[in-house]
Amino acid sequence: MLLVPSMPWAAAIALGAIVAPPDAAAATAVLKQLRPPYRLLTILQGESLFNDASALLVYRLAVAATMTGFISGWSVVPVLALVTVGSILLALLLAHLVTRMTARIRDVPTGVIMQFCTTFLTWIVAERLGLSPIVTMVVFAMAASRRSPSIMPARIRIPTWAVWEVAVFVLNVLAFILIGFQLRSIAARLTIGTAARYVAFAAAVTLTTIVARAVWVTGVVAFDRWRCRPHRDGRPRTREPLGLTGGSAVIVAWAGMRGTVTLAAALALPVAFPYRDLILTTAFGVTLGTLVLQGLTVRPLMQRLRLEDDDSVEREVRLARVAMLQAAADATAAAPRTEAVELVRRRYELQLRRAEAEVAGVDARTGAGTAGDDDAAVVRAAMVAQRQRLLALRSDGTIGDIAFQRIEEELDWTELGWAQVVGPGASDGGSPRQDNRG
Repeated sequence: MLLVPSMPWAAAIALGAIVAPPDAAAATAVLKQLRPPYRLLTILQGESLFNDASALLVYRLAVAATMTGFISGWSVVPVLALVTVGSILLALLLAHLVTRMTARIRDVPTGVIMQFCTTFLTWIVAERLGLSPIVTMVVFAMAASRRSPSIMPARIRIPTWAVWEVAVFVLNVLAFILIGFQLRSIAARLTIGTAARYVAFAAAVTLTTIVARAVWVTGVVAFDRWRCRPHRDGRPRTREPLGLTGGSAVIVAWAGMRGTVTLAAALALPVAFPYRDLILTTAFGVTLGTLVLQGLTVRPLMQRLRLEDDDSVEREVRLARVAMLQAAADATAAAPRTEAVELVRRRYELQLRRAEAEVAGVDARTGAGTAGDDDAAVVRAAMVAQRQRLLALRSDGTIGDIAFQRIEEELDWTELGWAQVVGPGASDGGSPRQDNRG
């Protein structure tokens, strides 16, 4: 408001809501390569969901107030409460209905299409009912994800992950392309003086967002430590602290890059919205500035602070793997003694010994010299021989492409399964298929 005094308060609040939500995907994509403490990644991802929901809810009300002027003063509080509660209830209802429907689907294309349709349908229904689509989507995803592992088969879940990763990547690229088209038309209408003011305003907002996040994170961490301090008589507080060290707090404060949500919210502004060109330019400037400035420096900052992974996730994975394999071994122990059962039992026993060795902190391959490497080499050689023979059968016309693709898929799953038995080295022998696709 100091730089543009004529901007309405509602429009200024809308701008603040646009640039407020950070993009956790950009931060975690950089940080995961450095294996930071798991709690740090959890905080970044969790606060991103909360910030997206709250910022876009405020954004919607601010845009409505700017265009119609029907919201003023404290009247926004009951509206926020009603919209939030209604969105949560709608999300829980839709999640229950969708999970019951998807439990009956066994076809992969149908399952993927169903997920896309229900996702957009959830957003559209919330929008039509006057609720918050973003709050509805967040709660819907959280509720559905708790039930989907028990009802969705692996043959649908694995390709679904691949499809959604590609879809998210395409949507991110599309957001930058669309904002580029908008900026081109904006640049054609600007004079040199106006363009300079837009750039200065965008730079000021970018600096403000960075400083505000740093102040907020450090303040929250300090307040959390104050609340969790021991009592005067030495008794510990019952409340669990966030567990952020000084270095972790610095990373959380600095990893506040803006991304797709900011660009999409700016693009969604009505054409007649006051100062729309300035807000669009500012949103792009904040996104570009934070991605360049913070995105390129968070990695060296992480290395300088020497924050290391606490191995909590890997420890939980090892413990869960042992428990699951023990359950599988117990289940096969009561089965009839047939060749197939013995093969299955032997396979689970091998996996269980390897998992128990990992929990004990011992390399399962070193217990018998190079036995683990020899096992992986044998499996790898067998997989390569099978793939080469399969390629030869297709080349001489013995089998067609449909049969080739089905057998190749079976080999892919077998290769991944053997990698769990004798180690990941068993899955390194699939190179022939990379050069002979098609």
